Amino acid sequence: MNQRKIIYLEPVQAENSLREAFRSAGWEVHAVFDPLKAAQVMHSLDLPLGLIHLCGACNRLWEQELKSLMTAGNADWIGFGEPDCLENAFLHDLITRYLYDFHTLPVRTELFTTFLEHAFDMARLRHQEGDSSPAVAEGVPRMIGSSPKMQRVFRDIRKVARVDATVMIAGESGTGKELAARAIHNQSARAARPYVAVNCGALPVNLVQSELFGYEKGAFTGAQSRKHGRIEAANGGTIFLDEIGDLPLDLQVNLLRFLQESTIERIGSTESIRVDVRVITATHCDLQRAVDQGRFREDLYHRLNVLRLDMPPLRECVADIESLASYYFKLFSAECSCKVRGISPLALQLMKQYDWPGNIRELINKIRRAMVMCENPVITPSDLGIERRTRGRNLMTIDEARAEAERNAIQTCLPLVDYNVSEAARELGISRTTLYRLMHRYGVCTLDEPPVDAMSRAG
Repeated sequence: MNQRKIIYLEPVQAENSLREAFRSAGWEVHAVFDPLKAAQVMHSLDLPLGLIHLCGACNRLWEQELKSLMTAGNADWIGFGEPDCLENAFLHDLITRYLYDFHTLPVRTELFTTFLEHAFDMARLRHQEGDSSPAVAEGVPRMIGSSPKMQRVFRDIRKVARVDATVMIAGESGTGKELAARAIHNQSARAARPYVAVNCGALPVNLVQSELFGYEKGAFTGAQSRKHGRIEAANGGTIFLDEIGDLPLDLQVNLLRFLQESTIERIGSTESIRVDVRVITATHCDLQRAVDQGRFREDLYHRLNVLRLDMPPLRECVADIESLASYYFKLFSAECSCKVRGISPLALQLMKQYDWPGNIRELINKIRRAMVMCENPVITPSDLGIERRTRGRNLMTIDEARAEAERNAIQTCLPLVDYNVSEAARELGISRTTLYRLMHRYGVCTLDEPPVDAMSRAG
């Protein structure tokens, strides 16, 4: 087995038996004595895990350097120090907000080495996961999915991209219909030509015709020059007509004529202009019902519905929720200096049970909101701002029941022992390490904020 490498940050260079014990156990220990040097070593060696020895020398002069070090890259940090570390406000904040785990000295070297092996393996898995991309439709970043229904969508996109017929994309709002349209264009023979997207529902009724077909100079008051319409602008490429069901009836006949004859007429002109444009449409409403109700032309419906692509709602692709959440978390983390390190298992579980009426668009908004509102190292269920409900059931899973029992036990015990962690661990029958890990998971603090508030955020 290859020797494992780890960085060891000490505020003061000194003899350290724990450091030497790691080396004796087969670790390649890179000892550094300031955060700037640690950052250089972490970057050059691409290390997934680091150790930091916390003591009084870790004063506020290092505050920004330490926080920058621990929020940069994908590395996890484990801290250890004397019990009085927790009485230092700066170190207490550092431990609860930035560290993967914390251990009080003295530690049993053999047990800590075993724990370190496990933490290293987990950190390396997360590190490798951060370098890989989830399943993405070819040609379109952010179209993510490994569930059977999304894999079917990707196969259908490849099929319809090979032909030049009109495509209708159906699905609820927020399911990614425009991403699918762009994927079809990008994988088609027209990929190098223009792609023009038009939201028919967002255009004022009196401007739809001029936007789609263009106009000549003097065609109406204010037409001071010729304007090419969106269809003409897409010549040689693809036009995507979103929310086609909102197109007024009197304009549907103009679109039908264009589809039948591949020609358009600008407003104010009698000249027919030949265009070569592939049409992709999308709708969240039932166009067949609109036809039955007289709100949509039947002949136009059949012209548009040559090839059909159905986008599944997110509630039918539960297996994709974790990949989507992880992708957008990393995307938004890159856009801003976010100190949140990930999404808690309980938050992911709640996301998998939520119905997502707004589909992927709603998930994106919830992730962005949670990253702004989160006050813990990881996003908890309350940060997401969604209802705690399951699909048609009120029963708890085993994991939910266990988590609630753990939260309640810690919440009840800590006040009874005046927030003494060692005493609480004894009362609960667990080790200090396990208690710190549970407190970290649920965002429980012992000094600066009451544990009830932390519990409410975690639960």
